[in-house]
Amino acid sequence: MIDSHCHLADAKFDADLDAVVARATQAGVDRMICIGDSLEESQIGIEIAEKYEQIFCTIGIHPHHADAWEMTNDQEPMTKMLFHKKAVAVGEIGLDYHYMHSPKEVQQKAFREQLLIAKELQKPAVVHCRSAPHQSLRSGAGQAVADIRSIINEVQPPRVVIHCCTEKWEDVEALVRAGHFLSFTGIATFPASEEIRRTIRMCPLEQMMIETDSPYLAPVPYRGKRNEPAYVVEVAKCVANEKGIALAEVDRITTENTVRFFALS
Repeated sequence: MIDSHCHLADAKFDADLDAVVARATQAGVDRMICIGDSLEESQIGIEIAEKYEQIFCTIGIHPHHADAWEMTNDQEPMTKMLFHKKAVAVGEIGLDYHYMHSPKEVQQKAFREQLLIAKELQKPAVVHCRSAPHQSLRSGAGQAVADIRSIINEVQPPRVVIHCCTEKWEDVEALVRAGHFLSFTGIATFPASEEIRRTIRMCPLEQMMIETDSPYLAPVPYRGKRNEPAYVVEVAKCVANEKGIALAEVDRITTENTVRFFALS
């Protein structure tokens, strides 16, 4: 089993990362993708990936930090970091219209330019998508998922995963039909998340990954605690239940998907 998205460079893991990785291994999680959301955190991710054979990393600037990209235009250092042998994707990049730490236009520019790097280097992209509160696609074309679709269609990167997918199936169906992937977190285990579970039921398993987004979003029965990669099995159990298939089958196929998506060795 692979945790396709975890923030192991987060300070919440500073004190016990060795134990966190050991618990993941004991739980059957044999590989993890450590996500970068700034160049500083991406560098820490590289150092973690160098230390642990089973951990890979991504390099990217999160939409929360899009204003920093606008001011510094860090394309050269990002590209250099992406040539590291353990760097497997550009990310976490995307759009966040919920918190709006940067204006939409600045977020879109940072997203587009990082997607272009992914295209140039033929790397996959890990995409963050969060719309304004209580906004649906039908309420206006400015919603994050609509703008993400538009920019992906414009740039045509090799492959994309919408991480921590919370969207309605109708809002992401076109991306899946175009060959891109959806990744699900512990949010799918929350009682109120029926719309996410419907998206799981509709999405082909062959275009699905599982993740923790740890240290955030711990699944039931760990909700309210610090999340960690060992808990990704709870997401797999949720997918198995919604698909009506064995947990072992979810494990096998999502692992194959993740290895193929990130070109893991």
